[in-house]
Amino acid sequence: ESSDNQDENGCEVNSRIWDWIGWHVVDWPAPGGRPVRRPRRVVDNRGFSDQRGPSMPGPHVTERQMRIYMKQRQSEPPAVAAARAGFSAATAYRVESSERRPRGAPRGRRRPDPLEGIFEEEIVPILEKAPGVRAVWLYEELTRLHPELPSGVRRTLERRVRAWKAEHGPEREVMFRQIAEPGVMGLSDFTDMSAARITLSTERLDHRLFHFRMAYSGFEHAHVVLGGESLAALAEGLQDALRELGGVPREHRTDSLSAAFRNLGRDAAEDLTLRYAELCSHYGMRPSRNNPGRAHENGSVESAHGHLKRALSDALLVRGSRDFDDLAGYRRFIAELVSRRNARNRSRIDAERKLLSPLPVRRASDFDETWVQVTSASGFTFRRVFYTVPSRLIGHRLRLHAHDDRLELFMGSTPVQTLPRGHAGRGTRHVVDYRHVIHSLRRKPMALKGLAYRDALFPREEFRRAHDALLERLGERAACRASVALLHLAHTRGCEAELAARIGEDLGAGRLPDPDALRALFAPADPGIPEVTVRLGTLSDYDELLAGSPT
Repeated sequence: ESSDNQDENGCEVNSRIWDWIGWHVVDWPAPGGRPVRRPRRVVDNRGFSDQRGPSMPGPHVTERQMRIYMKQRQSEPPAVAAARAGFSAATAYRVESSERRPRGAPRGRRRPDPLEGIFEEEIVPILEKAPGVRAVWLYEELTRLHPELPSGVRRTLERRVRAWKAEHGPEREVMFRQIAEPGVMGLSDFTDMSAARITLSTERLDHRLFHFRMAYSGFEHAHVVLGGESLAALAEGLQDALRELGGVPREHRTDSLSAAFRNLGRDAAEDLTLRYAELCSHYGMRPSRNNPGRAHENGSVESAHGHLKRALSDALLVRGSRDFDDLAGYRRFIAELVSRRNARNRSRIDAERKLLSPLPVRRASDFDETWVQVTSASGFTFRRVFYTVPSRLIGHRLRLHAHDDRLELFMGSTPVQTLPRGHAGRGTRHVVDYRHVIHSLRRKPMALKGLAYRDALFPREEFRRAHDALLERLGERAACRASVALLHLAHTRGCEAELAARIGEDLGAGRLPDPDALRALFAPADPGIPEVTVRLGTLSDYDELLAGSPT
């Protein structure tokens, strides 16, 4: 803006530029004069006051931006605080050199207080008497005593209660953050995996993960556990983790193992405690356990549960399926996922390995040992689950090693059988292999009618469906004979999967499976009898043989 007037200092002004740096107006004089800064007064719509001048072009700094800036300035320099508030560093320096500040006085209440005469007179005495009472209970009590209260008062009450507890409530528990030292602390815990919805060949897999983690380096190991939280599962998972880690930390911490101690007598609980101490002693670790209900004391692994589960969920989404062919495939999937997570902390893990104690030469026992007697039913019962074994073992007393996922049977020191383990708490009452009893069942097929473990006898769903169809259309006797014949065919010809597929086709077509036709279909190919010509030698042939032999 051109002007021929002189300012108060006698300097002629040819042009005037409104400069907002420092919230001043700069009058640029004619050539040869000096610029003069004059304070101005401005009261804008944000409540800021300064010297008046023309409006600043471009977007204005909002009240919210100024509050963010002032909050960030408590710990950050002006340029960083301005970037987080969303305006330039130049504006930040103008704010710093100005006396302008956001409006500090809070506005008054715009509507009547719905809790006036209620909170101080009725709620506060309850809070003073029982500070731990929940705000939702107080709301329900208020609506009962004062039905005229509006429905939106719940949030107001919750804020008031929270503010009262912050000012007048009892002291709360403080979490003390710990510094992890390399090679010192290893932690382990079990975590439930039901939310992952893993299936094996479309069958739901109920399982847990044993999760081990080093507090300093973040090294992780995960082991699939089919049963509950037991010392055997802990021992197996812990020893596998230490072997993979390549060393032993000075201390191992786990939770209170309340699930493992549940329903145990005093002697059994003391024995379990002693065995855990012996396991740690074998590896030269100091055992420790956090207090019951204090998961934060095991926080270095408890918090990692969520990270591992989220990583597993993402990997399953990318894979496109939660179904695996077998347990071994699922375990390989878990191992690969954990190894990728460990690769991110390789430098810290390598540094921590140098401070670990060496591993012992032998593993400690990771099983429960007991003795079982094989009955005339060609089986035994272990922890409320019935298992079948080959009938040749009837009458023998066997030594049993119970692992988390299997049972190992020994006659003396000779291994004789390995069986998959069942868990009664998950609905498994019978672990049956039809090959153990089919030779006797073939001689007594009507025993199938009321067999206690009949449903568990059928190795595949198609065999069970075939028995139900045969029972419905042929009667009990013929159905039992045909079902036993199908099982015997699957065993003798080694065609269980192929036979099940063919039975499924017959049932799908509305036909009953015919044991004779299936026996002919799966009969081994006749190779024929080869024709062999045998020529007998003469006495002269033997004489020539002896004459040519060395003396």
